[in-house]
Amino acid sequence: MESKRYCSAAIIDISQAFEKVWHTGLFYKLKRAFSHPAYTILKSYLTDRTFQMRYQEEYTTLYTIQSGVPQGSILGPIIYSIYTADLLETEQTMTATYADDTEILASHQNPITASTNLQHHLNQPEKWLKRWRIKANENESTLTFSLKRETCPAVTLNGQHIPQGETAKYLGIHLDRRLIWQNHIFTKRKQLGFKLHRMY
Repeated sequence: MESKRYCSAAIIDISQAFEKVWHTGLFYKLKRAFSHPAYTILKSYLTDRTFQMRYQEEYTTLYTIQSGVPQGSILGPIIYSIYTADLLETEQTMTATYADDTEILASHQNPITASTNLQHHLNQPEKWLKRWRIKANENESTLTFSLKRETCPAVTLNGQHIPQGETAKYLGIHLDRRLIWQNHIFTKRKQLGFKLHRMY
């Protein structure tokens, strides 16, 4: 903003991130990252887990869980972060990742160059997502951060155009084009108003 550049940002949300972690790929990465005893403990933590469904008073048989990491556990987000830690980066872009939310940003004085750098980066995760059997949600969005009126050209992921907007939500924060936080403050005030009304 201070240098009056254009920043083209793509916000990507992973579909069923914690439930769909591919165990074979995860074990491969854990084995490379940890010593054999630590790897064995983590592998035993993830294997031979089962689930059962209940309807009224009836129960299904036990089924083996063949993918995913335990949700609600302390290790779940850590293991998922290890699984996605090798997401490719480039010198022209910056990647901000927390759990299943990823934002990729490319900044340049020229809006076309900013989007070109972003597209070059998005072409790499496209192959990475397929290799590690991770699927991105179809409700990704792009946003141009700039004090100028011009908007960065659209980009694609998996051959589909990512829709552009004036605002985007990332980690509970409503980001707007000029970072004046008007939409975020309005939304939070509305949420607080509902909670205050319920308290009354």
